[in-house]
Amino acid sequence: MASTSDLKKGAVIKHQNDLYVVKGMEFVNPGKGSAFARTKMKSITSGKTVEVTYKSGENIDIVEVSRQKVQYLYKSGAMYSFMNQETYEMFDLSEEDLGDDAKYLKEGIDVDAIIYNGSVVAIELPRKIQYKVIEAPPAVKGDTASGKVMKEVTLENGLKIRAPMFIKENDTLLVNTTNGEYCERVNE
Repeated sequence: MASTSDLKKGAVIKHQNDLYVVKGMEFVNPGKGSAFARTKMKSITSGKTVEVTYKSGENIDIVEVSRQKVQYLYKSGAMYSFMNQETYEMFDLSEEDLGDDAKYLKEGIDVDAIIYNGSVVAIELPRKIQYKVIEAPPAVKGDTASGKVMKEVTLENGLKIRAPMFIKENDTLLVNTTNGEYCERVNE
């Protein structure tokens, strides 16, 4: 048995005699009372999404899964296609299967496929991904004095994020995939 400290996005757990993939989670430590983990999970069998709160230190039944490196190929309608680099086997996942991870995908990126009983139940993105800026409004003189002023930029995959004023078109950025925030500009 594992505890709440072992919970993470992509884990497969047994909850109320059903298997769920953890799609999102956060640890909360309120000022009064004990800490807890708030999770958003999707049932592997029914596809239903539920939110469950676990007390800190509570026992959880984490199921063993395997992981494989796969490459994201393309989006066709509401389906996202991936390929195993070693076997060249292809598979599709829906927008619903991917959840928020879908907005971070770009063609050619390598991700981990989480496999349970021979089928892919989720993917795990790298913590940071590089993107090229395709649209950025120009900085206005005087706005950059404080260094904390942000603007919205559009990345090559259509994702819009807040970035510092000095970012311009064709810059390459590192974006944190856990919270969607700008990390740094990459020098090429």
